[in-house]
Amino acid sequence: MRRTAIERLLPAAYQRAAGPGSVLGALLDVMEALHAPDEAVLADVDALFAPYRTPDGFVAYLTRWVAMDHVVAAPRADAPLPLPVGRLRDLVAHGALLARWRGTPYGMRTALELATGVTGFVLEEPADRPFHVVVRVPPAAADRLALVTRIVEAEKPAAVTVEVTTDPAAGPEPPDADADADGPEGTATGVASVPAVGRARVPSPPQDQPSEEPS
Repeated sequence: MRRTAIERLLPAAYQRAAGPGSVLGALLDVMEALHAPDEAVLADVDALFAPYRTPDGFVAYLTRWVAMDHVVAAPRADAPLPLPVGRLRDLVAHGALLARWRGTPYGMRTALELATGVTGFVLEEPADRPFHVVVRVPPAAADRLALVTRIVEAEKPAAVTVEVTTDPAAGPEPPDADADADGPEGTATGVASVPAVGRARVPSPPQDQPSEEPS
């Protein structure tokens, strides 16, 4: 708050005594200086809740707001994140989409691709095992099985059992040219094989597969 605004809140007698060089005037100058950092934060407070503008240290907190806290596994404040902060930003940005399609093949594949930066996840439902899903992980994401398993367990329907396995038949996909580059304003740290131009793009939800619509 500016000194002039603070001064207007004072009784008239105090306002007359707050002239230049007065003790009260000096106190008002100090009050303005003390308010300045808070005023700066409040002037840009919307940036705290924007996925691609919020500070890196706040991204993990926002993942809990969009019910993706299973991705970061509730780390301690000093614990390293299990994936690049840019991919967390992508998950937050697509949080509403993922919530809508949770429990469907499209939702699970999208969450896995955004978190790992790799495409090619295959979901199979064996005919001889009802209510069971096999998730085949492409080799490029084989070193992130713990993360993949956490996502699969959270995204699957409650009554379904799952099996996570690597897919040796599939070859690794070429990395994105921007895979490890952070853009301005803290944009996504490259999403390896998921097409990205600054921010990750995801495939459109299926339009001709009513079976994938969430119940």
